[in-house]
Amino acid sequence: MKYQAINFKDKLSKFQEHWSPRVIAEMNDYQFKLAKLKGEFVWHDHKDTDETFMVIEGELDILFRDGKVTLKAGEMYVIPKGVEHKPVTAEECKVMLIEPRGVVNTGEADGGEFTAENDVWI
Repeated sequence: MKYQAINFKDKLSKFQEHWSPRVIAEMNDYQFKLAKLKGEFVWHDHKDTDETFMVIEGELDILFRDGKVTLKAGEMYVIPKGVEHKPVTAEECKVMLIEPRGVVNTGEADGGEFTAENDVWI
């Protein structure tokens, strides 16, 4: 077995695309994904699972139909399953997502170009 820390900065330097999460580790059936976000995403939910956003760099608004939460570097928020949300960020924001393996980033919404390929490792 190889014992090596996972460096977020190094992993984030390996891709430029926005809204395209990359898997960096798995724990049981959960994946840890890094993503770069910029602009507005689509309204969506995840019917069967919670979703965790952890901000590494930048600032992120997560809009809900009845409010919003603003996350800054070093902060996180868990969105309960079935809650419709829309991530928005004016400037590039780097985040870690924690969710079960196989979760589509746009949920069941028609995300069009925002629907990312699943299970892409870096």
